[in-house]
Amino acid sequence: MLRRAATRGMTLLQKPRTPAGTVHTAPTRERAGRIAYAPRLDGAADPGEIVWAWVPYEENDGRGKDRPLLVVGRSKTHLLALMLSSQHDRDGERNWLSVGTGGWDQQHRESFVRLDRVLDVPEHGIRREGAVLARDRFDRVATELRTRYGWS
Repeated sequence: MLRRAATRGMTLLQKPRTPAGTVHTAPTRERAGRIAYAPRLDGAADPGEIVWAWVPYEENDGRGKDRPLLVVGRSKTHLLALMLSSQHDRDGERNWLSVGTGGWDQQHRESFVRLDRVLDVPEHGIRREGAVLARDRFDRVATELRTRYGWS
């Protein structure tokens, strides 16, 4: 089925995008889990790694984008992850924490992890592994999740 999309006064026909897996989002406190650090660049996503997956926009209107995520834990066949952004205006915002730069961003921009929205990502929804987040940076994220959101 095709749908119409308006772009700068033009109407385009587009095929709807079908993501590899359905990603669910929830406020972090409601989805509190057990945080872990166990990265292994072995082709499977593990806590402590930054991976890429298709993530729906908050409007939940079927749109979204492929973006980097920090895996912070597991729930059976799903990964618990936090999204990353390289938008510098996140610096100093209450629900964002800097994790610095790394191999997940080819332009070596500072990245910020969103703390107040956890993503439940099916393992088959992961497009690729990006990098391992250094343990000290992961521990800063873990401390915030434990202190502010009741994670264990």
